[in-house]
Amino acid sequence: MKDILCAPFVEEMKEITANMYRLGWDERNGGNISWMLDEAQVGEYLDLSRVVRTIPTGFEAKPLIGKIFIVTGTGKYFRNIPKYPERDLGIIRIAEDGVTAELLWGFSDGGKFTSELPAHLMSHMTRLSVDPANRVVMHCHPTYLLAMNFVHPLEEKALTHTLWEMCTECMVVFPDGVGVLPWMVCGTNEIGIATAEKMKEFRLVVWGMHGLYGVGKDIDEAFGLIETVEKAAQVYMLSYNRPRINTIRDDELVEIAKAFGLEYRRDFLNL
Repeated sequence: MKDILCAPFVEEMKEITANMYRLGWDERNGGNISWMLDEAQVGEYLDLSRVVRTIPTGFEAKPLIGKIFIVTGTGKYFRNIPKYPERDLGIIRIAEDGVTAELLWGFSDGGKFTSELPAHLMSHMTRLSVDPANRVVMHCHPTYLLAMNFVHPLEEKALTHTLWEMCTECMVVFPDGVGVLPWMVCGTNEIGIATAEKMKEFRLVVWGMHGLYGVGKDIDEAFGLIETVEKAAQVYMLSYNRPRINTIRDDELVEIAKAFGLEYRRDFLNL
């Protein structure tokens, strides 16, 4: 059996959480990640018949029975994950009852997965129905996007349109736009249900005055979506209260879409 601490999925979680903390997106114990892993790959590092303990999830996720995830822990700081991966990360499998997580590795201090796990599982189920290649759900608190929440209308068309205008690459990276939820109490099934509903249309969902959910087929895609939105929000916040001399026009956004063969939210343009 190979050393689990050298597994590529553990190494990548260590690297990405350190980067997200460094960027200021995951202060203290803010933010969480879940990544659906390939069973055969995990089997190279763990005895999959050995369950360390079981943990109720608080949510029925029958479509995910048998699926294995590496997840961040509740109350854990992203900045500590590279140093204490076995304590602050866990590898879980959704048990046959659909409401229990079997801990296969990690959470060595007796801890458990993020309190947002039900929201993650709901989003995983929705995104898999839309895109079977989806594997990652990532939640964080990007600084400039969060600031933008307080000075810009929290409405999907308006927010997406503004972000598309900020950088040429935005239309290319998220042509499906950005979903928006109003402020809601986090850590509840209610916000998870609302997020999953938005995930039918969007790969990015803003939690009003809180943060952002991004998904993807791998860590790079989910992270890339979030960093592109955050860059656009930064440009907006650095310029929104000054006279705008130049902008990317809607007809130019259409040109971008044509050049890259994009399927985009045409109803989010003002044409």
